[in-house]
Amino acid sequence: MTPMLEAPEMTRTPRRTAPPTWLVIALTCAGQFLVVLDVSVVNVALPSMRTGLGLSEQGLQWVVNAYAIAFAGFMLLGGRAGDLYGRKRMFLVGLGLFTLASLAGGLAVDEWQLLVARAVQGLGAAVLAPSTLTILTASVPEGAARARAIGTWTAVGAGGGAAGGLVGGLLVETLSWRWVLLINVPVGAVVLCAAAWFLAEGRAGDGRRLDLPGALLVTAGLGTLAYGISRTEADGWTAPAALLPLLAGLVLIGLFLAVEARTASPLMPLGLLRLRAVSSANVAMFLCGSAMFCMWFFMTLYAQNVLGYTPLEAGLALVPSSLAVILGSKLAPRLMRGAGPRTVAALGTLVAVAGFAWQSTMTPDGSYATAILFPGILMMLGAGLAATPLASLATSGAPPGEAGLVSGLVNTSRTMGGSLGLAVLSTMAAARSDGSTTAEALTEGYALAFRVGTGVLGAGLLLMWVWLPRGAAERHP
Repeated sequence: MTPMLEAPEMTRTPRRTAPPTWLVIALTCAGQFLVVLDVSVVNVALPSMRTGLGLSEQGLQWVVNAYAIAFAGFMLLGGRAGDLYGRKRMFLVGLGLFTLASLAGGLAVDEWQLLVARAVQGLGAAVLAPSTLTILTASVPEGAARARAIGTWTAVGAGGGAAGGLVGGLLVETLSWRWVLLINVPVGAVVLCAAAWFLAEGRAGDGRRLDLPGALLVTAGLGTLAYGISRTEADGWTAPAALLPLLAGLVLIGLFLAVEARTASPLMPLGLLRLRAVSSANVAMFLCGSAMFCMWFFMTLYAQNVLGYTPLEAGLALVPSSLAVILGSKLAPRLMRGAGPRTVAALGTLVAVAGFAWQSTMTPDGSYATAILFPGILMMLGAGLAATPLASLATSGAPPGEAGLVSGLVNTSRTMGGSLGLAVLSTMAAARSDGSTTAEALTEGYALAFRVGTGVLGAGLLLMWVWLPRGAAERHP
C-alpha cells in the first residue's frame, strides 16, 4: 500500500473525548462535497442566470471561473494556514466564509455582485478544502483503513461534482437559479455547528508565518492567465488584448517561483517537487483535471442547447455518470492493494480516454444512450478510478508539518487544471461555432472540446506510465 501522510499529533480539548472516526469522516466529506458541488452545480443554471441577470458569454464563463480560480489560487495558502493555525479552525473559517458568500450570490441583482460572490466562495473553499483531507488523514491510522477513508473522501468529492447537474436542475426548475447558491446556507450552517462541536483541533505549527506575497502572486498570475485565454475567443491569440494578459500571467507565475525560492517560509517549498511521487502525481492531476472538469460543463450545455433537455432532464441524464464516478472511487482502493496506485491510475485514465473519444463523435440528433449515457459512464468511471491513487501518491512521502500544504497542492493541481482547461476548451468551442447558435454549429464546438480533451488525457496516461513511481512512494528525508 502506498504510504500516506503521517498524522501529526492532535491537540485535543481535555474535557471532550475524541469523536468517533465515522463522524470525522462524515464531517470532512460533507465539507468536501459542498466545495466540489459548487464547481458544477451552477452549470445547468447558467442559461437561467444569463436571462435573469443579463450575463454576457464571458460573464457565463466567469461564473464558473471566478470560483475555480480563487479556489485553486488560494488553496496553498489555506493548506499552510491549517498547518500553522489549526485545521479545525481553518475548516470553520473556510466553511463560514463559503456559506456567507453563497447567501450573497443567491441575492445578487447585478452581474458584478454574482461574480464577486463566486470569487469569495472560492476563497472560502480554498481555506476549507485542504483541512478536510488533513483532518481525515490525522484521524485514521495509516494503511488499508486510511486508503478506504481517502477513497470515500474522493468518492464524495467526485460525487459532488457529478451530482451538481441533478441538484442544479431540480432547484432551477422547482425554485429558481438563485437556489443553486442559497441551498448552501442551511447545509453549511448545519455542518458548521456539528464541526465546531465534534471535531478536535490539530496543527503542526512551528512559528513560521504565512507567505501572503506568494499567495497573491500565484493567484494573480493564474487569474490573469485564464483571463488572457478567455480573450482569445474574441480577439485571437496574437491580439494585444489577449497577448498582454497571457504574458503578464506568465511573468507573475515566474515571480511567484522566484519568491518561493528565496523566502524563509515559502508557501510552496520547491524542494517538495523533487519528490517524484509529489511532482508526478500533481502534474498528472493537473492534466486530468483540465479535461475531466470540463466534461460536466459541455455535457449539460449539449443536453440543453442541442438536444433540448430542460435543466432537470439534463441533471437526470447525468445521474448514471454520477453513480459511475462514485463506483470508480470506491473500487480504486481495492484494486490498489493488488495492482498498485500507478497501474490503477493509468487504467482509470485509459477508460476515461475511451469515453472522451466516444463523446467527441456526438451529433445534433444523437440518442441519449450513445450521446450521453454510455460515454458519460466511461468518462466518469475512469475519473473515479484515477483520482484515488493519484491523491494517494501526491500526498505520500511528505513530512507531517507539510500535510496541509500538500493537501492544498493536490486540490490546486486538479482545480486549476480544470479552470485553465475550461478557459481553453470553451474558447476553442466558441471559435469553432463562430458565433452561431444552431444545433449543428454548437455540436461542432462541443465535439472539438472533447477531441482535445481526449488528447490531453492521452498525454496524461503516457506521463503516468513513465513518471509515476512503480513501487512505494519516496519518503521525505
